[in-house]
Amino acid sequence: MNDPLTSALRIGASGLEAQSKRMRVVTENLANAQSTGKTPGADPYTRRFVTFENELDETIGANVVKVGSIERNRSPYKLEYNPGHPAADQNGYVKLPNVDVMAEVADMHEANRSYEANLQVIKQAREMITMTIDMLRSGS
Repeated sequence: MNDPLTSALRIGASGLEAQSKRMRVVTENLANAQSTGKTPGADPYTRRFVTFENELDETIGANVVKVGSIERNRSPYKLEYNPGHPAADQNGYVKLPNVDVMAEVADMHEANRSYEANLQVIKQAREMITMTIDMLRSGS
């Protein structure tokens, strides 16, 4: 039989890892929100996003979360008329990244809240394990 507290620790740890990767991708998107191509007409930075999957962890007999993939957003690039820019095409337009800063900030807040929730699960499980050990010690 699997220990439910150990299972809670592993499930929480998988959530921490997944949300940590999500926060790194969002941070990269924010850092490159204004990154254009280096040559005229070149594509700029393309927004990336994380997908999650459930995976059965047979050692604990429960599903854990993992990053399924990190994909590129297929939404169109923004165009800005700026004929003096080094990345401007022959018509004077520069392709800007398909990163919506407000959406990325919201995604970062959501990832942070999910990370904190998983951290709280781990803290609670550790406290319960400690309490159980203390009860066993005092009983003998």
